[in-house]
Amino acid sequence: MTTPARTRLVAGSLAGLAIMAGALTLTSPAQAAPAKNARAEQAVVQTDVLSADAALKIADAAMKEAVKQKQRVSVVIVDRSGATRLVLKGDGAGPQTEESARRKAFTAVSFGRTTSELGKGVTGGGPTIADIPGTLFLGGGVPVASGGAPIAGIGVGGAPSGDIDEAIAQAGLKAVAGQLR
Repeated sequence: MTTPARTRLVAGSLAGLAIMAGALTLTSPAQAAPAKNARAEQAVVQTDVLSADAALKIADAAMKEAVKQKQRVSVVIVDRSGATRLVLKGDGAGPQTEESARRKAFTAVSFGRTTSELGKGVTGGGPTIADIPGTLFLGGGVPVASGGAPIAGIGVGGAPSGDIDEAIAQAGLKAVAGQLR
């Protein structure tokens, strides 16, 4: 008995679809074979973040130190990406203090070093890291680190010298130093 051409065509097409479906079957990540270098293929990374409570403690301690030293300053805390987390403008602080504090905090977290330390390496005579927009290499910026990596920056602006701004920022950092890993 011979099979009609139309039946063979339909049967052949269905067999082809079955083979293609088998080849295109998607597997879930749990079913997939483990990658040789799983870390390199990781799509999501977790990073440490300074808590809002810690940011408040830092700002409070810094402002208390500023009052103790009779300084009118602003304190700014930024996260690892440079986004502002907290701004505390002290009584009598000038209009320029907030922006200078923000730029110092940004610079400290960007480079993982104090701005006074970074400022020593900036020299004239050509482009330097000081040409990067948003940075400020005056004393008063201090990084906050966890596990050896910067996770936030503290910036203080408004005192008559960067050394005083930095001492105020360090007082803020000291308030949470025992809570950082």
